[in-house]
Amino acid sequence: MESNIFLQILLLVGGFVILIKGADWLVDGASSVASNFKVSKQLVGLTIVAFGTGAPELAVSITSMINGNTDMLLGNVMGSNIINILLLIGLAAIISPIRINRNTISKELPLLLLTTLGLVFLFLDTTLSGANENWITRSDGLICVLFFAIFLYYIIAMTRKNKKEKHKVEKPKWKLGKSFLFVLLGLIGVVGGSQLVVSSASEIASVIGISDRIIALTVVAFGTSLPELVTTITAAKRGENELLVGNIIGSNIFNICIVLGLPIAIFGGIKPESFEMIDVIMMVVSAALLWLVARRGSPISKREGSFMLIVFAIYYGYIVVNALTAI
Repeated sequence: MESNIFLQILLLVGGFVILIKGADWLVDGASSVASNFKVSKQLVGLTIVAFGTGAPELAVSITSMINGNTDMLLGNVMGSNIINILLLIGLAAIISPIRINRNTISKELPLLLLTTLGLVFLFLDTTLSGANENWITRSDGLICVLFFAIFLYYIIAMTRKNKKEKHKVEKPKWKLGKSFLFVLLGLIGVVGGSQLVVSSASEIASVIGISDRIIALTVVAFGTSLPELVTTITAAKRGENELLVGNIIGSNIFNICIVLGLPIAIFGGIKPESFEMIDVIMMVVSAALLWLVARRGSPISKREGSFMLIVFAIYYGYIVVNALTAI
């Protein structure tokens, strides 16, 4: 057993190495794609980068539904969305203050908050109606997917607007073909590396004897958020604020509408076995906190980033304490 754990630790380290290099290529490639197309980097962050880094969450969710593990599905989405905002934005703000443009404050952030609240409404609607068979039904999943279609329509409208407006665009690092190649290689790196990290970390956690809910909210959620984490830190160090924010917003909307909604719409409703309301509340609190901090109009400061990290630490501290007492 010790040799198996040692092997899993080696795979864990190897996964991190692949992740970091993949994130470098992804950020450089995505930035170069935006410059080639003469569109905002935020638009690329909302689409190519967000959907690409969201692939691990989708893969885990579909596998979880096939295996009938609904706790893993919900924990993956809730945990990833909380981590994306409180941990990733918090860390990025400490590295460098994050300036968010007006369009994001007035449109994309409210859209993220609305999506999050909509998911909570679907939870409460089923719970309050007394329908104990499913907490989230197939029709709820279809609603999530339809909402994502609205989000895509917004992206298309935003693209057309970008083409009409003249933007100050820096010279692309590479030509278009090479830019897409590095985006593809970067995505393969972050997705493949994250899968390696998740599988090895989950194996280590299961040997120790941790429950599915805790593994989902911690190991799996952290692991599937690694592409966003490494991409965010890389973007923050290079001052790519638009790419950074677009990635987080797009990833969280993708998580709720597709990572959660699509498998439920395909395979049917789910009933969680061990989830607590605090997990749902924290998902809403994180989205609301980001919107409240951003709407002031000034960059997200190191102090505000530190506050996000403190909130994150308190929540996950509570989870860890509960996990230890349950073992």
